[in-house]
Parts: sequence; structure tokens; C-alpha cells
Amino acid sequence: MLVSSSTVPIFLISFLSPILPSCAAPPHILMVVVDDLGYQDAGFRGSDILTPNLDQLAEEGVILENHYGMEVCSPSRGSLLTGRYAIRTGLWKGIIRPGEEYGLDLNETLLPEMLKRNGYKTHGVGKWHLGMYSWGHTPARRGFDTFFGLFTGEEKYFTHTNNGKLDFRDTYINENGELVDELRRDLAGQYNTRLFTDQAVKVIQNHDTRSPLFLYLAYTAPHIPL
Repeated sequence: MLVSSSTVPIFLISFLSPILPSCAAPPHILMVVVDDLGYQDAGFRGSDILTPNLDQLAEEGVILENHYGMEVCSPSRGSLLTGRYAIRTGLWKGIIRPGEEYGLDLNETLLPEMLKRNGYKTHGVGKWHLGMYSWGHTPARRGFDTFFGLFTGEEKYFTHTNNGKLDFRDTYINENGELVDELRRDLAGQYNTRLFTDQAVKVIQNHDTRSPLFLYLAYTAPHIPL
């Protein structure tokens, strides 16, 4: 399924196994978020920009063209993961900036939390941008078994910094139920789009298929800074 709007991002949802009757095993789910890609910037919209993979998804999938969303990062992501309007989630005023003392309300139930309750293994890769005011606002406390990427927005693609501060991390809950957050200084100089893709492939390849997989792959591209 391909969801697009004049205010982007574009969300790509791919079921890695067939839709099956309720009595059968649930499908694996890959959700891809493309950040700030313009409505006319994909090849299947007539653009001169070459997007062959998006074109193939559009040709083989379903394009949804009548929906409602917000035009900036935090509100749109909050609505995507909660299924609620931004005015309901408290994120209607705009993006969450580094150091701001709020985030997506902790009373909200997110998609990965619901899927986890139903037996899914849940992994997040890429951009979060729903708050880091407390550890409770971060992905590993919002339903994700693991998270690889950034908590804020507008990160530089190679230095992985925002306002001069490194924001690229591995975050997960260890076997003792403790939250582990490791800043990945060793990845400095590497293009984050490639890092996100490689990590997503690694997650899929290492997944134990006896459990259904939910992978949320949220790229920063083509958002600024370019």
C-alpha cells in the first residue's frame, strides 16, 4: 500500500507474507516512511526523478489518495503510529525540537505496542522524532524491541549530528529488562540512508520466522539538511 499527500511523508507498507485468514499465522509487516518527499517527486507521478522501486510498489500495490495528515515530522509520525489526529495526540503545534521537555503523550498506545501484545517482534530503524524528554518517551519504551537510528530530526547525513550533538544510537531492552542506549560514534562519516537500509536487511535476515515481524523503517531522506 502506498499512501501519499501534498504534504508528505509517503508511507509504504509491505506485507512480507500473504494476507491470511485469522486462523493462520499473521503476516510479517514492513512499514517504510520517506521523509519530505514531494507529491510529484516520484516517477509514477510523472516526475523526471528516477524512482524505479517506488514505481514498482505503486504498480503492484494500492495507491491511497484521499486521507488526512500533518505537514511536518512529529505530528505526522504521531498520527501514523497512534491512528489519531494530531490535535488528539498533543503534537498539533509542530515538531519536537532537541531539548524540549515533552513528547508523544505516554498515555497513547502505539502500533508496535499493540503488535507486540499480539506476538510480534518489533524493530525500529531510522528517525523517531516523537520525544526524548524521558527514557519513557523513547522507542524501546514505546513498543520496540530494538531501535537503530536517531531520536531527533534534521540530522546531518554523514556526521549524524543535530546542533553539533551526536544523535545516532542502538537502543534496546536487554535480557534483564534494562534499557540499553549506545551512541554509535563508530559510524561517523557513513551515509545514514545506507546504514538504515543495511540494518533493516540485517533485522529481516536474522529474524526467527516462527514469530511475526514488524519493522518500522523511517528514513530521513530526502529531508534537509541535504
